[in-house]
Amino acid sequence: MRTHLRRPAAATLLLAAVLTATGCSSGGGSDAARGAGATPSASAPALSDAERVAREQEGATTPPPPAPGASAPAGPRASAPAGPVRPDASLTPATGSFTPREKEYLSGRVPRSVDPAAVLDVGKESCQRIERTARHDRDAAVAAVIAGDVRDAADAVTHLCPEQRPVLDAAKGGYPDGTHASPAAGRYRTAAARPGCTWQVTDAQGGELAAGPAPGASGERHTLTVPAGAARFTSTGCYAWLRA
Repeated sequence: MRTHLRRPAAATLLLAAVLTATGCSSGGGSDAARGAGATPSASAPALSDAERVAREQEGATTPPPPAPGASAPAGPRASAPAGPVRPDASLTPATGSFTPREKEYLSGRVPRSVDPAAVLDVGKESCQRIERTARHDRDAAVAAVIAGDVRDAADAVTHLCPEQRPVLDAAKGGYPDGTHASPAAGRYRTAAARPGCTWQVTDAQGGELAAGPAPGASGERHTLTVPAGAARFTSTGCYAWLRA
């Protein structure tokens, strides 16, 4: 899940405000707050020290948004190292030991040149970010997972913070901004969106089945219904759509 879609400024401000409300000055919360002033053209959310170290050592880069007409993934996404990884037998910290769940999280995830503890810190920070955000605004936490703004959320929750499973489950079936082929029929809603949030659902022939917002509509929360048989769903400036 290293794919990071470019977020609208309003959505960034919402997530930053939620994290800042906790009163924490470290970890994912402070990074989100520092990134609150980013414009929609920012390449990715601000990274914590642990994430920055892991990215630099892995040589990872943020992929560009999906090309026009391409289908962006729905729901939480998984990432993989961009090179050879350490065998499980060598996943040992400098001091102490990893728990069985921590080893499960690290398996197949740690590049050879990276300290396993640094990669584990990334997963722990993802858990902390979900927990802090959900404590104040559950929808914001779910939307951040859908949008890919919480790094490797699915694996982190599964192995490191299973108590956050309700947030992960709520994110399943959601859609981030982008173009999605064969969207699942049903009702969806936004957690936050800028005034420029627009969407369109079309059939196989390109005919419009649904679009929004309606003329004169205002506010940051929208709903839409994707009918059965829809071929494509495109969302811009809405950040993420949750199952309603």
